[in-house]
Amino acid sequence: MKNHSSPSFEQFEASLSRLGGVVPVDEVVRERFRALASKVRNVDLTREALSGLIEVEPELVPILGLVVGLSQEALKNTLLYRLGSAGWIQLARRSSAEVVALLDDEFNLLARLDEERSHKWDYGDIHLERAGSRGQAGRAIRRGKALEDKVEMLVGKQGLDLRYKVRTRFVGTAGRSAPCDIAIPDGGDKALIAIAIKGFDSTGSKLTDAVREVVAMADVRQPRQFVYAVVDGIGWKSRKADLRRIYDLWSNDMIAGVYSLAHFDEFRSELESAVRRLNLH
Repeated sequence: MKNHSSPSFEQFEASLSRLGGVVPVDEVVRERFRALASKVRNVDLTREALSGLIEVEPELVPILGLVVGLSQEALKNTLLYRLGSAGWIQLARRSSAEVVALLDDEFNLLARLDEERSHKWDYGDIHLERAGSRGQAGRAIRRGKALEDKVEMLVGKQGLDLRYKVRTRFVGTAGRSAPCDIAIPDGGDKALIAIAIKGFDSTGSKLTDAVREVVAMADVRQPRQFVYAVVDGIGWKSRKADLRRIYDLWSNDMIAGVYSLAHFDEFRSELESAVRRLNLH
């Protein structure tokens, strides 16, 4: 429900930013990432040593995925397809040797680690790397991937530590369903919180599709379910009517809230409140 401190539509629209811009990284997360990366840098280059390391530090698995060029989503899909589970925490604790063997056999993990650790990077290398990855990064941003990653980090192990499912459907009133980008604690009729994540720096039909999805979520929502929309990117500034449709769902209490990156702290507080009310911890 909107309250007196909620931004007006004009204030909300003004808060939207280019997703390709620089987003400050939480200092605690930054230091934790550096500490984990340091352990990878210093471990012996053997499967046995890496297996022992991730068994103790399961959070290193996504970093090993980054070493071989796997995004978090690609890593999950690979683990699910090859090892039967996308949950790298449990896999690292129970089957660390299999995880390392998979990454080494299919993606040359040890060779990539050796190459990266022995390379002397200079300023030109950094810019060459940026230039080579620009197209791929741009595609990820257009898909709203940067925004998705931030919300998933909040919901997952590095944030509120909730069970969740990505890109699924949830069941609401009269057995009707709607798509959502994150369902907590699971999809289908188990969903108690459903989140739409819609980030676009360019305009086009995808924005209309995004609005349609959020409207569908509002239409099927049961009173006990919390539906949120996280929206950002300058593409929305050219589609104010579509943006207002989403905002008005909040104004009319059809969804629990609409948030941009500029209001991400408020989103976290609201989500924590919903989790307490639903006894999800």
